Amino acid sequence: MTEETPGFEEKPDVPSGATPDDAEPQAASPSPEEAAAPAGDATAQTAGLVAQLDQVRTALSERTADLQRLQAEFQNYRRRVERDRIAVKEIAIANLLTELLPVLDDIGRARDHGELVGGFKSVAESLETVAAKMGLQQFGKEGEPFDPTIHEALMHSYAPDVTETTCVAILQPGYRFGERTIRPARVAVAEPQPGAQTVKADEGDEAGEDKESGGPDEG
Repeated sequence: MTEETPGFEEKPDVPSGATPDDAEPQAASPSPEEAAAPAGDATAQTAGLVAQLDQVRTALSERTADLQRLQAEFQNYRRRVERDRIAVKEIAIANLLTELLPVLDDIGRARDHGELVGGFKSVAESLETVAAKMGLQQFGKEGEPFDPTIHEALMHSYAPDVTETTCVAILQPGYRFGERTIRPARVAVAEPQPGAQTVKADEGDEAGEDKESGGPDEG
């Protein structure tokens, strides 16, 4: 039985010719491949993040374009709805005013005959005021040139004192609402007398000849 000497520790065998330091284990130094591995992983992670960022930017651009397109479509929709609403309102008002035209004609005839008096006059003027506030405009005057787009000729004649087709009498006034003609003015028209322009032209030529010749002979 071997007795152990206190305080004595066994040391590993050391080959002959080697120092004691050689017997201590050496820490393994990393190889160049292992040293480069962390740097390569960081580069790969950075490239992956950059790729993801590009994808996010692309998706954001696409969503922004979609939002802008939807906003433009919504604005166009609002404009169409507002335009249709105004058109429907104008049609409704025009239809109402059209139904009132016979009443306004009766009021005009009563005024011409001096029958617009008393309470009837007050009611008639109130009705005309309301119609004007709604946008009803009366047109048609004697002496204005005839326009087939707003006038309807019911009578025709010739007159020596007109130089073009002229409205000489307003048989029924016309009405318009905004740019819409509700009813054309019904008028009597007169055209220049046939041959009147020829006579005037001949007289003008004779006057020109007299001026060139020094005027008519005297004595």
